[in-house]
Amino acid sequence: MNPEQPPRIVRWTLRLEEAAPLDRPVHALEPVIKSWFGTGARASVLRGEWLGHAVHPLLTDVALGTWTSATLLDLFGGSDSSAAAQRLVGAGLLAAGPTAWTGWAEWSAAGSREKRVGIVHAVTNGVAISVYAASWFARRRGRHGTGAGLALAGAAVSGVAAYLGGHLVGARKVASHHPAYDDAPSGV
Repeated sequence: MNPEQPPRIVRWTLRLEEAAPLDRPVHALEPVIKSWFGTGARASVLRGEWLGHAVHPLLTDVALGTWTSATLLDLFGGSDSSAAAQRLVGAGLLAAGPTAWTGWAEWSAAGSREKRVGIVHAVTNGVAISVYAASWFARRRGRHGTGAGLALAGAAVSGVAAYLGGHLVGARKVASHHPAYDDAPSGV
């Protein structure tokens, strides 16, 4: 790897930030998202202003944590754990809605390049949620092996979405926080 050149995934993410074709879906969604999640008291609650920082990362841990736990049961828990794995997949699906709402609230206040990445993040999460829903239905029909395989596929897709979400929060600082944190001294 060339020390002068960023890793391939960084270059891909930077290209995604500059992908002007994403502006069309961004502009189409902006008014709807802003009216549902981006203004007023609802936006304040969803962004976590009452908490002092964004709620979205907290909720992603619920969905991803339950889905990861289900996969661990699938891989190591044996047949006795199939009902518990199905319940965990279902719990993650229930958490997906509020998680998405808080993400859309953050997205509505983001800049252009962040919105481009955010829309891909949201679509990728939508695919992951669909795959996990298929996993849950397969398990419900007694097809645990198919459900487990779909959960593994969902984990791969949600991993891509998580990378993009981590980029938005870590590299681009898309996350609500109380202004008091801006002036607080760092270190001890």
